[in-house]
Amino acid sequence: MTPGRIGIDLGGTKIEGVVLDPDGSVVVRKRVLTERAGGYAHVVARVAALVSELCPLAPLAKHVGVGTPGSESARDGTLKNSNTTCLNGQPLRRDLEDAIGLPVALENDANCFALAEARHGAARGYRMVFGVILGTGVGGGIVLDGHPWTGAQHIAGEWGHHRIDPAGPDCYCGRRGCVETYLSGPALARAYEAAGGESLGARAVIDRAAGGDPAATAALDDYLETFGRALANVVNVLDPDVIVLGGGLSNVAALYSRGREALARHVFNDELRTPVVRHALGDSAGVVGAALLDASPRPGS
Repeated sequence: MTPGRIGIDLGGTKIEGVVLDPDGSVVVRKRVLTERAGGYAHVVARVAALVSELCPLAPLAKHVGVGTPGSESARDGTLKNSNTTCLNGQPLRRDLEDAIGLPVALENDANCFALAEARHGAARGYRMVFGVILGTGVGGGIVLDGHPWTGAQHIAGEWGHHRIDPAGPDCYCGRRGCVETYLSGPALARAYEAAGGESLGARAVIDRAAGGDPAATAALDDYLETFGRALANVVNVLDPDVIVLGGGLSNVAALYSRGREALARHVFNDELRTPVVRHALGDSAGVVGAALLDASPRPGS
């Protein structure tokens, strides 16, 4: 690893930056608000300002790794499929390179999460890793032999937007019944309210379920069953060596017991050997993975 790698995790609420030393340890970590209401150009400027603070701590850095919601179009290099919608259709990598003055390696944030966990976290030592994000949105990333596998369309791993019910809830992507509409934090909160509960956040619903609240228990039971059914589709296609969970809902203990049992019931096999493990790097995994990205040619160029 080149000493002084710089990584940026561009989220909808916050932008996080790190500098890594040669063994992958975080030297410094900084966060600023995204302020996406200011629009696309403002977000680019926020990223550039954060990188300028980190560069003196990484004078040998040859490029900057950036994890983003969404991914680059293989056709023209603009960003697509981002739930931070002001980024969609924009040449984000090009504009960041112009603002920063260094080459940018840009990758989907779920791929960055999976890469960090594969190299330095809970999935270390496994050949094919499927990383799952369960939070405000639902995402996934694939790492093969220690490198992100993005696919011909740069959508590999996007299990959050495969449809499990064409008559299901509307999704921001324009379709209905996507996995994200069932397994995100807001989806769990909506399911609790539909079952007769109050308007609460997902964390509170989980706490209510632990306390025996019938509506919360029913919502969580449905969540775990859907988790297993949806993830079984991934296992049937990829048959990964390990599945590592991240995001706020990955801390739900039942995912690793009852959730895995549901996965085993739905997978197309007589047993499930794939371990389902909790992340080891916490909420720093995405930005660490961004710093681990190698420089690559720009799509569409």
